[in-house]
Amino acid sequence: MSPTRRAPPRRRTTERRHVRAAAGAPKFARAVYALVRAVPRGRVVTYGQVAAILGQPRAARAVGTALYHLPPPLKRIVPWQRVVNAAGRISIRGDLMRPDLQRDLLESEGVVFRGARIDLRAYRWKGPRQERRVHLTVSVPFDGAGPAAGSRRRGQKGAKRS
Repeated sequence: MSPTRRAPPRRRTTERRHVRAAAGAPKFARAVYALVRAVPRGRVVTYGQVAAILGQPRAARAVGTALYHLPPPLKRIVPWQRVVNAAGRISIRGDLMRPDLQRDLLESEGVVFRGARIDLRAYRWKGPRQERRVHLTVSVPFDGAGPAAGSRRRGQKGAKRS
């Protein structure tokens, strides 16, 4: 008689794979992935809105770059399709099939398009309940008085112009 073999216990390899995939991403990209995961079904958020919530209001393109370079294991758990541009449209860059896929995924979640646009007043996610604080890395001294009285602009030589 041959001994019966048991299958080894199933490990949570998928979770480990997701953690490993995210670990290689930059800190800002990992923050983008975490925030986009919080967007509920049937709601959308803009690239600029994600950047502002993360404390980087001028980093909308960095949000797009982070989502473009989303590691394959994370594509299942990060709902990248819920991020659209400020006009409520799907941004068409890179892969030509992705806009159609994004539209199909959003429509399956209940988001309604008018032509090529989403009504952001109806479907925009308001964001997390608690705002994230923005910490400045450089302190800028400002007393509100404006430039010093004796300072001149660059390029002004000689007498004052009137």
